[in-house]
Amino acid sequence: MGFKCGILGLSNVGKSTVFNALTATAAAQASNYPFSTVEPLVGEVLVPDPRLDTLAKLAKSVKIKPTRLSFVDIAGLVSGASRGEGLGNQFLAHVREVDAIAHVVRCFVDDDVAHVAGKIDPIADIDTIETELMLADLDSLEKRVDNLSKKAKGNDRDAQEAKTTLDLVNRALELLRDGKPARMVERTSEEEKAFHMLALLTAIPMLYVCNVDEESAATGNEFSHRVEARAREEGAACVVISAKIEAEIAVLPPAERAEYLAAIGLKEAGLDRLIRAGYALLNLITYFTAGPKEAAAWTITRGTKAPQAAAVIHSDFERGFIRAETIAYDDYVSLGGEAGAQAAGKMRLEGKSYVVVDGDVMHFRFAT
Repeated sequence: MGFKCGILGLSNVGKSTVFNALTATAAAQASNYPFSTVEPLVGEVLVPDPRLDTLAKLAKSVKIKPTRLSFVDIAGLVSGASRGEGLGNQFLAHVREVDAIAHVVRCFVDDDVAHVAGKIDPIADIDTIETELMLADLDSLEKRVDNLSKKAKGNDRDAQEAKTTLDLVNRALELLRDGKPARMVERTSEEEKAFHMLALLTAIPMLYVCNVDEESAATGNEFSHRVEARAREEGAACVVISAKIEAEIAVLPPAERAEYLAAIGLKEAGLDRLIRAGYALLNLITYFTAGPKEAAAWTITRGTKAPQAAAVIHSDFERGFIRAETIAYDDYVSLGGEAGAQAAGKMRLEGKSYVVVDGDVMHFRFAT
């Protein structure tokens, strides 16, 4: 379905190190100078979900197919990017192509890695990025006002759409001029589509990724605590990781990873938390299919109905959709699998209007 989470931040904050660890490759060049990553790189990562292994064991599946999420490594922004400085226009265009942003913030001190501003101040770094995105949005919206105002003066359908859009533009401009991101615009569900069409950078959902030193990976530090407080104020998610540790873990065999994590006081890899946070930020959920041949996880947007969920597997499933045999994950597990759930009356037959719930185990019936 092509959901993409962009890794964004100033230069030398550890974006490429995080990306390399996420994809377990050396695809992104992590060099100690600005613009080491000029073209955005895309890597697909598996979404960690222990439920899939449990289902596979119960269904005696030969194969396991996890769901995936794409991360995009976007080159570092600099102050003045909205005016085109530091290849800013190119970078901002890449930001527009993602569905969510993981904003990597430097929360470590290292004299060997230069900071673009000469000092470690994560809140100032966040403000620098946010300011550039807001300035770009301001410029974009202000250019549309005159044209929309002219269109809104008519009496046809286009005029009504222009009025709706103009109202949203003005509400967004008011916030942006007050130094607040467009994602804070209050809007109805009916306005959501028009708002999305504005393609505003500060409307893209965002989470903060605090890149700390290795000693602070388990507990965070004074810098990450400040970012966490900022995130709470905004109602945003925040994940604390050490990119150096994650890069080391990424190349270890699975059996050794658990030992390594336990030795440094971590229950799980920080990147697993980052992947799940990105998944949640995109408003995604997972449903499953399970059988002797394969147990698979499938990604859909929360609120998706059964026929559209079926289309993720194959478009024919949606076209010929008849019904979905559905078992809640907890029922599937507690009753020992499909046969037990069916015998206990926990298998439901759901139609075209059914909204799929996270964890549903489904089997689709369709006409060819």
